[in-house]
Amino acid sequence: MKPMLVKRAAALGLKVGLKAGLAACLIGAVAAGGTAVAGDVEAGRTKAYTCLGCHGIPDYVNVYPTYHVPKIGGQHEEYLVAALKAYRDKTRSHGTMQANAGSLSDEDINDIAAYFASLK
Repeated sequence: MKPMLVKRAAALGLKVGLKAGLAACLIGAVAAGGTAVAGDVEAGRTKAYTCLGCHGIPDYVNVYPTYHVPKIGGQHEEYLVAALKAYRDKTRSHGTMQANAGSLSDEDINDIAAYFASLK
């Protein structure tokens, strides 16, 4: 199941360096036999409130720039952490997501990822 995360990251067109880093992180998590993060779902529910403005609307398509907003409920926690950190660090490009993730702490990211991963 975890190798699918690496394929998803590659499919998103991440930069080569980020792909390698994400793959190493995910492989390390699998080798360790557990998850690499331990976020608080309830804290994440509160912190993710603004995220739901886009990611909480089924089949939402933003008007400008036009793009389909991905459904992230039920996504793997490790993947969400890696994606949010990449947006925060500006190694993954998307202006809106970079702005939203820019002020998040590692704890915020872990909590938000735990919350979205808990949704099915």
